[in-house]
Amino acid sequence: MTGLAATPALAAQTQCGGDFKAFLAGVEQEAVASGVPQGIAERALANARIDKKVLSRDRGQAVFKQTFIEFSARSVSSARLQHGANNMKKYAQVFARAEAEYGVPAAVITAFWGLETDFGAVQGDFNTFNALATMAHDCRRPHLFRPQLIAALHMVAHGDLDPATTTGAWAGEIGQVQMLPEDIIRYGVDGDGDNHVNLKTSAPDAILTAAHFIQSLGWQRGQPWLIEVETPANLPWEESSLDKTKPVSEWAGLGIRARGGTLPAGALPASLILPQGRKGPAFLAFPNFGIYLKWNQSFIYTTSAAYFATRLAGAPVLAKTSPEPGLDDAGMRALQTKLQARGHDVGKIDGILGSGTRRAVQTEQQRLGIPADGWPTPALLQSL
Repeated sequence: MTGLAATPALAAQTQCGGDFKAFLAGVEQEAVASGVPQGIAERALANARIDKKVLSRDRGQAVFKQTFIEFSARSVSSARLQHGANNMKKYAQVFARAEAEYGVPAAVITAFWGLETDFGAVQGDFNTFNALATMAHDCRRPHLFRPQLIAALHMVAHGDLDPATTTGAWAGEIGQVQMLPEDIIRYGVDGDGDNHVNLKTSAPDAILTAAHFIQSLGWQRGQPWLIEVETPANLPWEESSLDKTKPVSEWAGLGIRARGGTLPAGALPASLILPQGRKGPAFLAFPNFGIYLKWNQSFIYTTSAAYFATRLAGAPVLAKTSPEPGLDDAGMRALQTKLQARGHDVGKIDGILGSGTRRAVQTEQQRLGIPADGWPTPALLQSL
């Protein structure tokens, strides 16, 4: 699911809240001014309703606290790998067109397709139009969702969305690759030649639209995204993390080797990422890995999606590793509290191992003279 970032200053400038009918009248006026026929906008908005379940989901989004090994084991299952391989074969011509026109390999698109909706099987059952109207009316992020509601009205005008029957995710994403209306309009591709972009029922439309969208995020044709690697015991672990890069040749000089393949050209920049520390899985992440983080900001989700794509492209299953035990929710919150007290910016004390917490952990590990791999353990918590 593509992420949305909030900007409070913009929220204050965007009409929201108040009487719902008056709010919808303003949306209708704005939509008509942007080119939606008056009658279509009026009919589409006539039955729009506030969906309290949407607000409940928005206020209580599930916190992502699984480890990489846990999440990847569940999400990159043998059944899903087989289903993905079958789809890559079934739609081989469509995938060939996607790579020729947008430079995005079949495995990359298929991994997103599989993780987002299990290849179209689980697309969400929220009324899309009501979800967008609810989020646009709500004053938490109206500057993000009001434009999506206007875009949905344009889709209605083109016959690509039915306000009464189109369903999707609670935040308004639609179809087999879960995209928002503005992105569907901007990057939508008619893959089956019916003069419509239907991401719910048309796999060719979903595949090509996803490819176009991924290209727009900055995908570099012909470049890798992630490679599992083997690391020597004496590696300078403080050099790991996504915000530090070295040319592949330098990593190779430090003793890093590709597992089940070869490393790419020596000049390509790469980051060493250790989702569960130096004793767990290790990867070199390349510039294309950043595209995954633009699609979804969760490090565990994106790393799993990128790993899924490597498996679909022929990489072996993860090496058997024995990472050190991590912290439970209470332990992670306690650690974040201690790190914050030491002056580190860990963001919200939420029990989530985000980038700020990883950086702070690495800094404290270096101070304590222990391997600075960014993985918080009970021993580290105790030492602080």
